[in-house]
Amino acid sequence: MTLLQIYALTTIILALKMAAISIAQGRARTGAGVFVNPEDARTFSGKQASEEVEGVRRGARAWSNDLENIPIFLILCLIYVEAGLSTTPFLIYCVIFTLARIVHTICYLNSIQPARTIAYTVGAITSLALMVNLFVKVVI
Repeated sequence: MTLLQIYALTTIILALKMAAISIAQGRARTGAGVFVNPEDARTFSGKQASEEVEGVRRGARAWSNDLENIPIFLILCLIYVEAGLSTTPFLIYCVIFTLARIVHTICYLNSIQPARTIAYTVGAITSLALMVNLFVKVVI
């Protein structure tokens, strides 16, 4: 695989993972039959409430966490691709980060600790390692 192919595949998988959060939120919402929007409550014969159910709120927090981590990683990856650095380390960064984010989401949606924190930490360390690599190979 080329660097661009690895980058594209990583981006696609992470985008699909984020879309899966929306599906999980929808299932939590319809499963509970509780909706914050009156038109949704009417359409799905549910109850209107002022707050989302826990599964929807949990999904929102997982989504927010993704927005704090995934874009930064993908920007770093784009720099890596543009610099044309070695393929093998890039593949390793992308696989580890992607798997860590998938595990993090699964753990977040299912209230699993300490695995959620471990997955988050693995992803964060992977991003940091990528930053250091870019600093050494591109900046210096």
